[in-house]
Amino acid sequence: MSAPLRIAVHGAAGRMGRRVIALATADKKIEVVAAIEHDQHNLLGTDAGELAGIGAIDVPLSSKWPSDADVVIDFSLPEAIDRCIDKCVSHNTSLVLATTGMTDEQVERLRDAADKIPVVWAPSMSLAVNLSMKVAQQITEKLMSVPGGLDVEIIERHHRFKADAPSGTALKFGDMIAEKLGDDTKHVHGREGHTGKRTQNEIGYHAVRVGDNPGEHTIVFGMLGERIELNVAASNRDCYAGGSLAAAKWLSGRSAGMYDMFDVLEM
Repeated sequence: MSAPLRIAVHGAAGRMGRRVIALATADKKIEVVAAIEHDQHNLLGTDAGELAGIGAIDVPLSSKWPSDADVVIDFSLPEAIDRCIDKCVSHNTSLVLATTGMTDEQVERLRDAADKIPVVWAPSMSLAVNLSMKVAQQITEKLMSVPGGLDVEIIERHHRFKADAPSGTALKFGDMIAEKLGDDTKHVHGREGHTGKRTQNEIGYHAVRVGDNPGEHTIVFGMLGERIELNVAASNRDCYAGGSLAAAKWLSGRSAGMYDMFDVLEM
């Protein structure tokens, strides 16, 4: 039997980090070797398993970066990304990064890191979401030339605590649809006032923040006389945690480079 994959979770005390730890601990092919948070976190020293609600696993929440992890799974915040990238590069550790809301400079930093280490970067780790993105592209390709034109609107719903809008997943949906619609596609974020009639070369985005919604995206394809609504919704966070673990397993042993969930799904 091969040795288990050794993972470190960055952002381990957060909602997603706790679920990653819980699911990883239940997987015999994975060993959680580190649970990382910033050095001022008030729960440092607490057993990560206790935080995840699964009982002690003898891995304390710590700000110290491990040198023996095979893969780091990051569900943190944009302000923590720079340190995460630097540490992964310095320790030659593979990285699965799911944090959204990064700056252009941070994205460039991540791309530079991918020249040295293997990275899976995706706005959503959900397998269903990534499959839906491909379906959205297919719908766009087949309907973009229908008589009267095709209108595309993206509605995303998340919990009240989400800090960025629209979601990185909504933007990824839009980018992939725009690949089919053409270079002159405009991305319009919300509407207010006397906007005039809708143009046919735009994608509209609408962000809803309610309660504890873990994530839902509806892509509306509107035509004259009919419409299609493609909806993908999470009922809990395990779909994201499970997807990140699938990405970590896939990434193990890969050469340096920038990968995404379509690579993981072999699509």
